[in-house]
Amino acid sequence: MNAILIIAHAPLAHALRECALHVFPDCGAHLAAIDVQPNLPPEETLATARIAMDQLFRLPQVKGVLVLTDIFGATPSNVAQKLVDGVKSRLITGVNLPMLLRSVSYRNELLDALVSRAVVGGTQGVMQVAITAPQNQARRNNDQDQHDHQQ
Repeated sequence: MNAILIIAHAPLAHALRECALHVFPDCGAHLAAIDVQPNLPPEETLATARIAMDQLFRLPQVKGVLVLTDIFGATPSNVAQKLVDGVKSRLITGVNLPMLLRSVSYRNELLDALVSRAVVGGTQGVMQVAITAPQNQARRNNDQDQHDHQQ
C-alpha cells in the first residue's frame, strides 16, 4: 500500500485532505497534509515534511509515498523535490481534487501505476462544461431515442 502526502499553499493541503476524507473516511491514516505558510522559511517546511514522510513510512504495509503539490516551482514543490527519492516516493505537481481522489482510490497499486493513475485522473478532471441548457444543445447523431419524453 502507498501513502499520500499533500504539500500545498495554506489552506489548500488540509482542505484537499478533508475533501478526500469526506469521500473516503477510511483513508485518514494514509493521507497527510502540510499547509505551507507564507511566513515560514522553506527549511522549516522541509523539516515538517520529513517528519510527516517518516511517520507515513512507519505505518504498517506502507511501501511508498506519493507526494502531491500545487504549483511547480513554488515553495511546496521545491520542498517536495528535496524530500522524494524517486524510488520509494514520487512527486506530482498540479494537484486537484480529481487527482487526489483517484490517488486514494488506487493507493494499493504499485507506485508507478499509482503515479500514472493520478496524472490521468487529474487531467481528465479538467474540462470545459457547456453553459447552455441541455434542451438548447444540438442533438448528437448517436442518440438512440429520437423522441424527447416529458414526465
